Amino acid sequence: MWDFDHPPRNAELAKRYDVHLTKPSLCADELLNARADLGLIPIASLTESLAIVPGCAIASQKQVRSIQLIVKTGGQTASVDDQLKSVRRVATDTASRSSVAYAEILFRRFLGTNPEFVAQAADPMAMLTNADAALLIGDPALLALENREAIERTCGPCLWLDLADQWITRTGLPWVAAVWAVRPEALATSISARVLVEDLQCSRDAGVRNVGRLVEEWSGRIAVPAETIRRYLTRNIYYTLSPECIESIQTFRAYAAELGVLPGTSLRFL
Repeated sequence: MWDFDHPPRNAELAKRYDVHLTKPSLCADELLNARADLGLIPIASLTESLAIVPGCAIASQKQVRSIQLIVKTGGQTASVDDQLKSVRRVATDTASRSSVAYAEILFRRFLGTNPEFVAQAADPMAMLTNADAALLIGDPALLALENREAIERTCGPCLWLDLADQWITRTGLPWVAAVWAVRPEALATSISARVLVEDLQCSRDAGVRNVGRLVEEWSGRIAVPAETIRRYLTRNIYYTLSPECIESIQTFRAYAAELGVLPGTSLRFL
């Protein structure tokens, strides 16, 4: 979003876009209900009525750190899979439908188990009091990593799993969280597809060039060290919708449809 927030291009883009911010799941709701024309939405929310805008993605090629599955172990030293198979109840932050769907695929497809998923506010200590595992997304996940020792003092020993790393290890594909999606009919009365693609990709590229300034801006907004933010933006997140990322989205949607987690749908591209 660099160009949308900073000069010199923000004034020009303000003539073409009216931007507001909300949770990923709510971005999808607004787009699907035609209250928005364009949204950065979880891949679980894609439908055939929406077109994926080429070029940009929120993805990872290794650990993403902002999607954490925390499992109470009671001090056990069993294998990761065996400890996961013992999970009967997962407390989930519902900020992103995709992350919950990834977790369901992990348990049901890769492990052959079917734990109960219960939505709960993103408080790891409260979540682990009521469940065997907690799924944290975004800032709460990063904050939990920073406060890992305090959480384990209260909740006992835990297994900390990066959900992106679990997907990458088990499929050999990148992990993808979100893509830009547009209602194609909106373009007929506003801007061309070419201009839309160029605006989004140029803004992404400008953000990558200005990571240092982004770290300065965000270090005052979230209780995470500046170096953690820098590492997250430069090492954990991958910003390009590559052919491998598209294959990953297709695989994710196919697995989710097989399990009945998401409806089967064909991907549509702008």
